Amino acid sequence: MLQQVEREGVSLALTRRDGSGRPLVIVPGVMADAAGWQPVVDALDVAGPVYVLNRRGRTPSGPLGPGYSVRTEIDDLDRVLDEVVAAEGVAGVDLFGWSFGGLVALETTARRPGNVHSLTLYEPVVRPFGRDALDALREADAAGDLDRAVEIVNRDVSGFSEEYVARLRQTPVWEVLKPLAAPLARELTALDGHVTDLRAFGGLDLPLTLLLGAENEGVPPYGDVFAEFASALPRAHVVRMPGQGHLAHAQSPAELARHIGQALGAAGRDTADGGVLPVRCGTGSVQVC
Repeated sequence: MLQQVEREGVSLALTRRDGSGRPLVIVPGVMADAAGWQPVVDALDVAGPVYVLNRRGRTPSGPLGPGYSVRTEIDDLDRVLDEVVAAEGVAGVDLFGWSFGGLVALETTARRPGNVHSLTLYEPVVRPFGRDALDALREADAAGDLDRAVEIVNRDVSGFSEEYVARLRQTPVWEVLKPLAAPLARELTALDGHVTDLRAFGGLDLPLTLLLGAENEGVPPYGDVFAEFASALPRAHVVRMPGQGHLAHAQSPAELARHIGQALGAAGRDTADGGVLPVRCGTGSVQVC
């Protein structure tokens, strides 16, 4: 059973839920690891095995390393997909990416589309996301102040209110988030330095779903970035998740699992029918389904 991939001396750890058939590979974003996505994995109603990548910088994977960039993440995922395809004996995987992990998943798919049967992205981000908070994050990183980094990412990057951050600080979740904040400054610095032409991905020829938390529609920082992806990827099925924001994996894992399962089900029917399913959409600043 594949649980670890090595690339250039760095270990990339994976969790795997048993199954039979085409695998699903989940790529978390910043401030998240495989443990945080386990409730979604537990709720998924899919037949194939489910892998979750602990991206570098998260225990038990190795460090970010020198020269770290978004390209490092793309190369990592490219290698992981090769290993999963070989280990499972399949032609390709269903790939899911959240936030920062969504951008990595998209660019990896564009590089090696033969490894990916379908792609589902939940509120992916692209630069200049988080740029205004970079100086403060770097200062917190230099001081080793993980508490401050967690505060910054929640208040100044994600845009949560001071009241929300104060309540979060009083919960056990805060201590879970602190070690996940260790690579944060370098990750967002890498994102800010990574030039992406989203229009270059508009011709991707595979089942593609974009998931949007309906509470974020048209609202920065996630909704306006999502609209850029939706505009650049006109072939995508765009799906609004009612009552959700950016953290459905933590706040409503069963609901998110249901939407992922529906996306994979539609992808399977696309292949069986030899074409793309018709989608009836609603109205709004983003065309959503």
